[in-house]
Amino acid sequence: MFEKLGIFSMAQAMAQHAAARQSVIAENVANADTPGYKARDLASFGETFRAGRGSGLRATRAGHVPGREGLQTPPIPSTAHRPGAAAPNGNTVSLEQEIFASAEAQSQHETAMAIYKSALSILRTSASARS
Repeated sequence: MFEKLGIFSMAQAMAQHAAARQSVIAENVANADTPGYKARDLASFGETFRAGRGSGLRATRAGHVPGREGLQTPPIPSTAHRPGAAAPNGNTVSLEQEIFASAEAQSQHETAMAIYKSALSILRTSASARS
């Protein structure tokens, strides 16, 4: 009955996506003065999650469950250059835009944790009601 709870894997994927996005945003901020640097961002969580859905086992790292064919690796969010006006040195990082993107990623992470806590509470309630 409790073998496959997709809500937990979805919440985990959402939190991982938010963390990966924060990492990309941090790289953008760190390179705000680098000549020719192009600001990057991740594809939305919805696009990434839908692309990674499928049947079968998923390998979480190279060599995981060796000898098994047909394993799926978790989807890696694709990065894309964020459009924007370039500074005279060719840099496209806008610190204001990075602040807003960071706030969005933090909100996404908090949403993932709220989903996880809510699902865990429901699971605990249903498990205690069975005994």
